[in-house]
Amino acid sequence: MAVENTPARIGKSVVICGEVKGSEDLVVDGRVEGTVTLNESRLTIGPNANVAADLAAKDVLILGHVHGNVVASGRVELRAGCVMEGDIKALRLAVEDNAVFRGRVDLSQGAAKGTDAALAPQPGTSY
Repeated sequence: MAVENTPARIGKSVVICGEVKGSEDLVVDGRVEGTVTLNESRLTIGPNANVAADLAAKDVLILGHVHGNVVASGRVELRAGCVMEGDIKALRLAVEDNAVFRGRVDLSQGAAKGTDAALAPQPGTSY
């Protein structure tokens, strides 16, 4: 019997190329390339994850490797040992010691509106 509050999971041997959309919490422990959009849910990038995607969610917790932009209408957390390369747009940001981050941060009210437009690459941005 499944528990209703258990988040969906992408296991560490799973590779997804393309677009992931949903309306429930998601834990990614595998490889995702493309985009992940969970506008009203929590996205967790697990310690084994290797993500090359733009991420949009209510809250984002990063424990693994992310190469792409992150847009959150709530909070973004970068935990110790994670590697994040890309821009972050959110209302709140928490960065633990020993987290690696390369990019820009925008902590403004604008992150709560229009997350799809915020995912578009900014002119002159390169990775």
